[in-house]
Amino acid sequence: MAAGDFPFGFSGSGDPDKPDDDLAAKIPLFTELEKLLSWQGGPVNWDLARQIAIKTASTSDAAVSSTSATSVAEALRLADLWLDDATTLPSGTSGGTQAWTRVRWVEATLPVWRTLIDPVAERVSGAMGETLQTGLRGMAENGLPPEMRAMLPPELAAQLPQDAAGFQALLGPMMGMLGQVGGLLFGSQIGQALGTLATDVLASSEVGLPLAPDGVSALVPANVEAFGTDLDVPLDEITLYLALRETAAARLFAHVPWLRSGLLSAVEEYARGIRVDPEQLQRSVESFRELDPSDPEALTRAIGGELFDIPDTPEQQRALARLETLLALVEGWIDAVTQAAAGGRLPHADALRETVRRRRAVGGPSEQTFSALVGLTLRPRRLREAAAVWEALTETGGVDERDALWEHPDLLPGPTDLDDPQAFVRGREAGGENPVAVIEALAAAQQRAPVEGAPQPSQAEQPGDAGPDNDEPDDAGPDGDGPDPAGAT
Repeated sequence: MAAGDFPFGFSGSGDPDKPDDDLAAKIPLFTELEKLLSWQGGPVNWDLARQIAIKTASTSDAAVSSTSATSVAEALRLADLWLDDATTLPSGTSGGTQAWTRVRWVEATLPVWRTLIDPVAERVSGAMGETLQTGLRGMAENGLPPEMRAMLPPELAAQLPQDAAGFQALLGPMMGMLGQVGGLLFGSQIGQALGTLATDVLASSEVGLPLAPDGVSALVPANVEAFGTDLDVPLDEITLYLALRETAAARLFAHVPWLRSGLLSAVEEYARGIRVDPEQLQRSVESFRELDPSDPEALTRAIGGELFDIPDTPEQQRALARLETLLALVEGWIDAVTQAAAGGRLPHADALRETVRRRRAVGGPSEQTFSALVGLTLRPRRLREAAAVWEALTETGGVDERDALWEHPDLLPGPTDLDDPQAFVRGREAGGENPVAVIEALAAAQQRAPVEGAPQPSQAEQPGDAGPDNDEPDDAGPDGDGPDPAGAT
């Protein structure tokens, strides 16, 4: 941070020969610091995250011109019309079409990021707290190790407790302070990552998650123009292709009610198994002493992914497989539907499809957001295979049968199905499976199945009951059990 600079957007005189003695000018800074340090809204200080994200995104941001806004709106509306022939899912843009600045992307998507990240950060904070608490309890029982005491300033070391009871009394306040510091650390890192992502993301749905408010489809014109700089394709064609992807995603998330919760629950399930490497935690804590607050990458290095370099539990592996498969199916469907709508209409559709696929395969800031925290990536690793499944289903069963698979998570292809899309399609044909019939059977089974703890009807209320000796049970039908939403076992 340069001399005279103030954090969080505040400013002073900056002149060392002219001290700023105006108390009123200092009050906003102290008020802001007090608010940051007293954050009680969860494991991530989202006030700080928002400020840093907006600060990062605004460095090269500019207002959307009327020409760009009109171009984006027209592209999104036309794309939505084209999709009517490519999918049975109706339009998902009931909330309108929008052209966002980079800062607007941060503000509009932050609520969903908060819902997604808080469970992960809470478990990470808990794992770190458990590790530190174990170390503090050891100090309470055995005292401060001599080598650690030697690292402290003499005046501070002299004030530390000398017995176990004194150390035990420090545990509570220290753990409370850990929560506040953890919230600041997470807020700083996430804010930096989201701000960086805002300078690169093309649309609200590019990362495969429903980030926009319900019913809204949006592009970021400044990033779309930057994306097209090195492509030998007209900007209006690029905009229209990306608009097809955006409106296709809007239809999927608007009309598959279980999908949003399915993605979030997979992340939460993975987070429940997070553990921390105690040795790496100690190294990270030691690195804080040399942390340069003006270096935004320093914090990422201090609490980087190595902190969580512990093999995943079987439960985490299943959750991760479920999440990766579901992300691949979402983006594979968007990819296939977009290509079906663009083919024959956009001259460079094939080239744009390949460019977008490579862009998603490489990953970007959104992936770094999670991998730096827990090693969890949001990349659709098997996008091409998933797209091949959807295209094969379209060829054999048509658009209606393909889209009907989204009616229930148990109908979707699983990880092994992505290995051989044609085998999945042949298996469905051989079994004569009709997605709608399967869904109706599942729903009927759930209605017939007795609910544990629910009152049973009296014999007088049972139709066709001939008397107390007639206790023949009803046919419960199939139990409706099935694999995980994405087919994980």
